[in-house]
Amino acid sequence: MNQHDLMVPTEMMDLLPDTICMVDAQGRYVFVSAACERLLGYTQAELVGSNMIDLVHPEDREETLAAASEIMGGQFKMHFQNRYVRKDGRIVHIMWSARWSEDNCLRLAVARDITELKHAERMQGAIYRISEAAHDADRLADLYPHVHRIIGELLPAENFFVVLSDPALERISFPYFVDEREGDPGVQKLDARPRIAEVIRTGKPLLAPASSDHPDWLGVPLMTRSGVMGALVLKTYAEGVHYSGEDRELLQFVSTQVATAIERKQAESRLHHMAHYDPLTDLPNRTLFNDRFEMALLRAHRFGEQLALLVLDLDLFKHINDTLGHAVGDQVLRQVSRRLEHCLRTMDTVGRIGGDEFTVLLTDIQGSDDVDLIVEKIRAVLDQPLDLDGRPLVVSASIGSALYPEHGENIDQLFNHADAGMYTMKRRVAS
Repeated sequence: MNQHDLMVPTEMMDLLPDTICMVDAQGRYVFVSAACERLLGYTQAELVGSNMIDLVHPEDREETLAAASEIMGGQFKMHFQNRYVRKDGRIVHIMWSARWSEDNCLRLAVARDITELKHAERMQGAIYRISEAAHDADRLADLYPHVHRIIGELLPAENFFVVLSDPALERISFPYFVDEREGDPGVQKLDARPRIAEVIRTGKPLLAPASSDHPDWLGVPLMTRSGVMGALVLKTYAEGVHYSGEDRELLQFVSTQVATAIERKQAESRLHHMAHYDPLTDLPNRTLFNDRFEMALLRAHRFGEQLALLVLDLDLFKHINDTLGHAVGDQVLRQVSRRLEHCLRTMDTVGRIGGDEFTVLLTDIQGSDDVDLIVEKIRAVLDQPLDLDGRPLVVSASIGSALYPEHGENIDQLFNHADAGMYTMKRRVAS
């Protein structure tokens, strides 16, 4: 059969915006309308006689052959969707309506290009999932792998990293970095990565094709209302895989949602920090210290462990504020905080619960001897003069302690015991 044997004038079919095609029982095209060249990039002459299934995306061939079999069995198919590979290698999404003509032994089909619709659906889905991931993630570190997976469903993303910029220091950090050939770069000068520097400084995406020295590379800025906060970067080492202008636009669109999610998580993190840490010393405040204390008590009770509480108050601190000023007093508190942190184990917690009063939680200790050693260590570090803008100052502290379970079984009992010991020492200093 050729085009001149068909009952409907082919000139009429060529006027239609959708593609009309006819396929014989062996799956060969016997007719395609002119619109097919816009759809698949092949001319009518190139397609007629070729096998339809050869143009179907490999992942969709099995389902397509099953649908073709059902059509030839007499089933009318409406809105069947699959993907084809165009002549230029791009993927096109198609929605088909087809039926079988028993008289002509042909499948008659109308094909509509729904690539843009699918693209919009994927983008909308990505936006929703990124927003959902940002809501569910407790920390930014938990959000980044989710973003990676979402982008990986849209683009080749085996190698993907998030870059955050520090404009004041002209530095960049990589809170999330996955690269099959390169290790975590840590913090770097912005100019150490010229392509990233260009993206961040211009606020524009950059698509760099592969060369002898570099893989295919795609970077887009992370834009917020206040400017560029960093970049998203993809690169691929896979042979034959290249990023396109369409990929650049897609990643740029997704990056807007990612930037919003990062900005929101950063704001949440700042609020959480403000609610749980002392603004002057950056030590846990009373709320966070007590939370950790309660958790430690539960663990100690469950596993039969001992723990200790120290309450520490600087001696004559009011005199320092009154004679040297509150700015010097603030310096004293900050330096004492750092010294206390450095002389404790990583499993211990030091907090500032107000004024010049500090608390220390010692977990998993082996009795009062361990507590005495820590107290002596604290006294030793405080005996070393503080450096207040070149002026040395020695401070001391009154320290009270309480052991669990010897001096109490709950937080109030232990604080009362430690406070009593601290105030006894305080009275000795005053006398």
